[in-house]
Amino acid sequence: MADSKVPELQALAPVADYLFGDDVVQTDDPGVRSIADRLLGESVDRTDYARRAFEFVRDEVAHSWDADDPRVTVTAGEVLESRVGLCYAKSHLLTAVLRVGGVPTALCYQWLVDDGYYMLHGLVAVSLEGRWHRLDARGNKAGVDAQFDLDVERLAWPVRPELGERDFPTLHVSPPPQLIRALRSVDDIRSLATGGLGVLPDPEPGNSPYVADSETVNVGRVSSTDS
Repeated sequence: MADSKVPELQALAPVADYLFGDDVVQTDDPGVRSIADRLLGESVDRTDYARRAFEFVRDEVAHSWDADDPRVTVTAGEVLESRVGLCYAKSHLLTAVLRVGGVPTALCYQWLVDDGYYMLHGLVAVSLEGRWHRLDARGNKAGVDAQFDLDVERLAWPVRPELGERDFPTLHVSPPPQLIRALRSVDDIRSLATGGLGVLPDPEPGNSPYVADSETVNVGRVSSTDS
């Protein structure tokens, strides 16, 4: 869905830092590099490559809840091998593929209401044509039509401030550690569907991309007056 209220995105580091990998955004994973090489060979330029990478992750990797798949995937390599993951995991894979192809890519987040619970939602942002653009590779379904568009932002869901939802403008080089701990804390990823992801990345620019446990927010069910 297109959203005209795009936040001013705020980088935590020089744009070149958004090309590096880590132990979650695995730019050195052989499978990730193979996919990147294939997509690069099919692309006419960096924007075309970014679009192909986005569509690959959006369409070829299932969302765990849509697929009713219990497997826990977190790293780019795990997501690619299993072809399933939550929005965060899919974002880790997309970020890795894009960075391998030379597209600076950040991780970013929204705070949304899903089925009566507050929930963190994971996106990516790419630096193309002189500015940052958010993309949502969560996967489309009835009522969700996220697209690659550098002119009009087309995410799965625009925020609804009246429900307490918000966009976080911070562009993270690496995923916040408490988010990774939450994903690793379960044996069935579906168990996080009922409020298990009440963790927030730092919403303020200029700070470390890593957030102390004391800044973690306890998620709760939305009251009847908010839903």
